[in-house]
Amino acid sequence: MEVIYIDELFALNFIIDYLTVLAAARVCGVMLRRWRYALAALIGAAYAAGAVLPGMAVLSLPTVKLAFGVLMALAAFAGEPAILKCTLAFFAVSAAFGGAVWAASMLTGESTGHGVYLPISMKALVLSFAVCYAAVSLVFRRTLKQSERRMMTVAATFQGRSAVFRALRDTGNGLFDPITGGEVLIVSSKAVAPLFPPDCRKILEDADPVAVLEKFGAVPELKNRLRLIPYSAVGVSSGLLPVFRPDSLLVDGKKMDGVMVAVSPALADCGEYEAVL
Repeated sequence: MEVIYIDELFALNFIIDYLTVLAAARVCGVMLRRWRYALAALIGAAYAAGAVLPGMAVLSLPTVKLAFGVLMALAAFAGEPAILKCTLAFFAVSAAFGGAVWAASMLTGESTGHGVYLPISMKALVLSFAVCYAAVSLVFRRTLKQSERRMMTVAATFQGRSAVFRALRDTGNGLFDPITGGEVLIVSSKAVAPLFPPDCRKILEDADPVAVLEKFGAVPELKNRLRLIPYSAVGVSSGLLPVFRPDSLLVDGKKMDGVMVAVSPALADCGEYEAVL
């Protein structure tokens, strides 16, 4: 008779589900919301633990499994502009992981258990997840990179001032705030200038980010409102950009929270757009 420990089953499925949702989010290039991914993982782990209890065979039905999968996707990605793509990526990562585990179990001669219980080594689990993530990432990133390049209208406010400019939504932009993990909107110094006092706007054109930070630090109303983040790009192995958190940010009329704005003089000559998200 096989003995299954509910606490171990719950913990294992929570870790796997969290990594699966996180992988789907990274593949789709959306802003990471880790607490929501933890909530989705809790739902998945609770389902896994309930499915092995006596008298709960109904939870093993394909329709019920699908329903819980959709519930997890909604918990993780509800409100995302690309919710359908995120959901498909989540199911793709889950399916790829299941296939990789099955293949690993065949190679090692181990059983795959009851679907929610995986009695194979942790080494095989880690290897399976790495392989499936790489495969799904390769497929989805190629598709999303082309399909999600679109123009958007951005309206920002900062200390009582406002600015409206055009932005390119580009999933190839992997810049993020290393402190919060949030997205970073890269804006040309000319487009973002209306957000600053008239006598400070010339500072934004300085190519030295450290000098920009020092000069703004001397302005009382801007002190401690800007900081630097690292970045890399084609031809630039490492660099710094001055960033600040706007008071509000609307992208195509939708409020975006947790997005930082980085000032880049290099975008000044891009006639089609003035920012990259």
